[in-house]
Amino acid sequence: MNDKALNTLEFNKIKERLEGYANSPKGKQLIHDLLPSTDISEIEQNLLETDAAMTRIGLYGNISFSGVKDVNNSLKRLDIAASLSISELLQISGVLTAAGRAKSYARDSEKAQEPKKPVPRAVRLNAHYTKNKPDPEKLKELTEDDSLSGYFRDIEPLTQINKEITRCIISEDSVADDASAGLFAVRKKKHVFEERIHSSLNSILNSSRSMLQDAVITMRDGRYCLPVKAEYKSAFPGMVHDQSSTGSTLFIEPMSIVKLNNDIKELEAEEKKEIEKVLETLSGSLMPYTETIHNDIEILAHLDFVFAKAKFAESMHATMPVLNDKYYISIIEGRHPLIDPKKVVPTTVYLGKDFDMLVITGPNTGGKTVCLKTIGLFQLMGQSGLFIPAKEGSELSVFEEIFADIGDEQSIEQSLSTFSAHMTNTVKILEKADSHSLCLFDELGAGTDPTEGAALAMAILNFLHNMKTRTVATTHYAEIKVYALSTPGVENASCEFDVTTLSPTYRLLIGVPGKSNAFAISQKLGLPSYIIDDAKSRLEQEDVKFEDVIASLEESRVTIEREKQEIERYKSEIEEYKRRARENSKGVEKGRDKILQKAREEAAQILADAKETADGIVKELRRQEQNGSATLDAEKTRSTLNKKLRETQASLSNAQKVKGPSKPVSAKSLHLGDTVHVASMNLNATVSTLPDHKGELYVTAGIIRTKVSVRDIELVDTGKVSGPGIEAPGKHKKGSTSGGSIRMQKTMGISPEINLIGMTTFEAIPELQKYLDDAYLAHLPQVRVVHGRGTGALRKAVHQQLKKLKYVESFRLGEFGEGQDGVTIVFFKSK
Repeated sequence: MNDKALNTLEFNKIKERLEGYANSPKGKQLIHDLLPSTDISEIEQNLLETDAAMTRIGLYGNISFSGVKDVNNSLKRLDIAASLSISELLQISGVLTAAGRAKSYARDSEKAQEPKKPVPRAVRLNAHYTKNKPDPEKLKELTEDDSLSGYFRDIEPLTQINKEITRCIISEDSVADDASAGLFAVRKKKHVFEERIHSSLNSILNSSRSMLQDAVITMRDGRYCLPVKAEYKSAFPGMVHDQSSTGSTLFIEPMSIVKLNNDIKELEAEEKKEIEKVLETLSGSLMPYTETIHNDIEILAHLDFVFAKAKFAESMHATMPVLNDKYYISIIEGRHPLIDPKKVVPTTVYLGKDFDMLVITGPNTGGKTVCLKTIGLFQLMGQSGLFIPAKEGSELSVFEEIFADIGDEQSIEQSLSTFSAHMTNTVKILEKADSHSLCLFDELGAGTDPTEGAALAMAILNFLHNMKTRTVATTHYAEIKVYALSTPGVENASCEFDVTTLSPTYRLLIGVPGKSNAFAISQKLGLPSYIIDDAKSRLEQEDVKFEDVIASLEESRVTIEREKQEIERYKSEIEEYKRRARENSKGVEKGRDKILQKAREEAAQILADAKETADGIVKELRRQEQNGSATLDAEKTRSTLNKKLRETQASLSNAQKVKGPSKPVSAKSLHLGDTVHVASMNLNATVSTLPDHKGELYVTAGIIRTKVSVRDIELVDTGKVSGPGIEAPGKHKKGSTSGGSIRMQKTMGISPEINLIGMTTFEAIPELQKYLDDAYLAHLPQVRVVHGRGTGALRKAVHQQLKKLKYVESFRLGEFGEGQDGVTIVFFKSK
């Protein structure tokens, strides 16, 4: 990629901001050396690594790579068996500490992915576990690797060696006493001699106080001395080591401690040798692992680089672009990363599918150059493995070269005017551009005679168009607008201008050429109207007609856009009605299935009770016959049996057939909200709509909403029990299970939506899991998960969790009117 495009599109400023998120010098160096790639596989791998880092940060928090320094020179010294200094060993220890921190971070994330004990309810419900043993496929899914797992696995922190280094070396100028037995013995002996010297000097201080300038013990040339007044030099036996600047004080080493000072000097030499032995031992322990340490540095620097990209993307609320090799660009609501996020206006632009050249027109300060730079900078960022601040689904391609001619190229030193400088740059671009290139021109052909400039600009654009070069150019020339209108594969675009406020909106409108609005802007800035009228009279008739056509097109566009928004609103309402209808249909079908299933269960229970009763009576008859009981007793037993069988037969008939309403109601007596009993479904429900001319109405029971006939219902007292699974307050049917009641209460109590906004990932996932379990048990066909847009980390965590649940049939992002990418719609499998 050429340096001029990198500088013109301000890619270096992006790298400067990115460097602020790296912790290590080598990580910063990788960012400094970062250049766009032209290998789509390499770019996709880089983007996946950035995505994996963002996911890890969202799930497990950030990680620091501080302490990773370049110790290659020290490693080379180890390769030739040289002993390292204290500072060198501490730097290597810093690298190993960072390696251990990264390894621990990876282990924590792996533990977070492992299934906890007890096994989650959702896993139990879906039979992922059999006999309390994890299903291998499920376990593999839970611990699936991402694109960074290999890097973390290859890190070798050399924990034991690093512990020994940190134990022996306290700081850059201090080695621990217990670093070795020899060093401990030497320092212990040195301490004893120092105590003797202090004791002797304190005795002299007390006995010769009048001879001393101050009652202090001081050091000169590494030997203990006392400050003696100059006049007592001959009276104070000892060796003179120094004197004050005035000569009034002499620093004398008393004769009584000379031998002790000499002993300490010898011990200090021994101490130095022992320290060298310690450093030599520590260096020797590292010698077999120089290649391992070098690999650790490279891996940690790369991870620092990747996590810096992730943190940078998070700060911009950026997303991962979709790559293609068809030279197609589609940026959805892209925001220039170097403009204040509070002020930048999102831009939507596409190029390369229906047309390969885009001509942008419009007033000055309308956003044309920003749009141009956004396209070029996004391409450079995407091809460098960086996320772009745009909406999800934005697409970028991989270009062999990106050329940009933007800004004032005037050069006094090179005697180049603005036009000459731009044309020099354009000539270089035309020599190298081909169908694999992206060309960006700002004000092509400007700075010279308008007629000649427009002709040159059209010739240049036509040349690039014939070469199938993807090109975006800005201009004010009407001739180029006409060229774009009349040439297939070339499209007009304009930066919207609000004629009512006479200010730009910075929105890019593709398909509509823009007016320069010079007269309107000049009038707003205070130019007298008579001058503007004079200017209008000097325009050629063809130019006036063309500007009028553009103005008419603009009015038509505004009208069409307003109508389109109205149509979209109607469409969204229709889709919502259709969605509700589908949900109601699913609810009715599932509700009927549940009612039929319950009827079958009750019938089976009645048959079982009948069989048990019959078996008991037969046994009693046989016992009476064997004991020779009276015929009258046997007859009584048979009568009891016949009575029981008739009761059982009646109960079974009631369970298998549907009764009609015992108290039919008239359509006029019904009101919204009345509680009725639906005989065909044996279920209590609430009136949702009044009967129509056919006598049909809608009723609601829990999530079930269905149409019934007025002949099929009867009014019920809300305090009475009528219908399966519903009981009067304080009552419970003896001998029956409450499973139906629990399910009905769960169905009527569960919300079809959960809001996770404001929660962290660790807080949201357990809440989501519990809610989905309850919703599935309540037989909800689908639910709505509100996670918001934000950085996208919570949305990714939700989608990862949904992929793991076997009872989830599918899920999708919300559509227009549903919350779009701020919500996820989840569909459950049918039981």
